[in-house]
Amino acid sequence: MRKKWIFIAPLAILAIPVFIAIGGEIVLHLWNWLLPPLFGWRQITFWQALGLLALCRILFGGWGGHGSPRSNMRRRIDERVRQRMDERWEKMTPEEREKFRQGLRGRCSPFEPPEAKPTS
Repeated sequence: MRKKWIFIAPLAILAIPVFIAIGGEIVLHLWNWLLPPLFGWRQITFWQALGLLALCRILFGGWGGHGSPRSNMRRRIDERVRQRMDERWEKMTPEEREKFRQGLRGRCSPFEPPEAKPTS
């Protein structure tokens, strides 16, 4: 296992700057190809493209983020809400379940006309 890391670590160290450089070049070429002719904006340099890429990363999160704390927290919240709803559903009687379904149909169905309610 250690021999594997000896070969992977230098490759990773070299791959990170290569991917950053490729990303900067892609942003540079896309910007200079699209924005000056379309909107009359100035062309940018490689370093400005890298700065723009970093700014987008900060503002919008991008580049995966599957293991980010925010997405993990959202997943845990969704699981907890689902678990609580399942528990409540199991405790309901069949009459309460049907009443709940009818309430959802009245609120969520855009195609059914609302039931006429007597005015007081």
